[in-house]
Amino acid sequence: MKIARLAARMAVGAMATALATTAVAVPAASATGKAKPLGTTSLAQVLTKDTSGFDRNSRDFDVLTAAVLAVLEAKPNSPVKVLTDGTVALTAFIPTDAAFQQLVREITDAKKLPSESAAFAAVAGLGIDTVENVLLYHVVPGATIDRNTAVRADGTDLTTALGATIEVDVRTYLFFFRQVRLIDADTNDRNARVVSFDINKGNRQIAHAVDRVLRPIDLP
Repeated sequence: MKIARLAARMAVGAMATALATTAVAVPAASATGKAKPLGTTSLAQVLTKDTSGFDRNSRDFDVLTAAVLAVLEAKPNSPVKVLTDGTVALTAFIPTDAAFQQLVREITDAKKLPSESAAFAAVAGLGIDTVENVLLYHVVPGATIDRNTAVRADGTDLTTALGATIEVDVRTYLFFFRQVRLIDADTNDRNARVVSFDINKGNRQIAHAVDRVLRPIDLP
């Protein structure tokens, strides 16, 4: 699929989904067992702490960080700005660099995975509004959902900052290992899996790393 055509579909489809979706309940923040309140370190502080830039570590979040900064530079009042305000509770499912590289390979029909810088360039090429919508689709506002809460949330619909929902799908293996997956609007791609939990734990803003970029519309 041509990337310009894809951008148009994602931008229009995401907005239509947002307008058509009603809010649903999200799990309440889990008890920490501590007397002190949750901290206010923002996810933006966590992401920008890594100043190495694009590298060969596909398990970190260089592409995501660059995408967030690009949106905020172009649209300073974007709802994505909530990631910089640690007083606001939210849960973000943050795609690794490998997740973005896989997305770009699929939408460009490339035979090989692109570099991190090339992956960001392709994502940015979708247009700032599309990038903004995709980022908002990964953020669940109003709740600090830690791992213990997530693994008990099988079948729960989470309303994202875009307005559309994602569904939590928990699989149990070997009687004790629980894998958390997220079902997005795209029925043609493998569902994202959480590969690392509780990033920024102890704060109101928490994140979980996922191995696929969530898609707000169904793509061929």
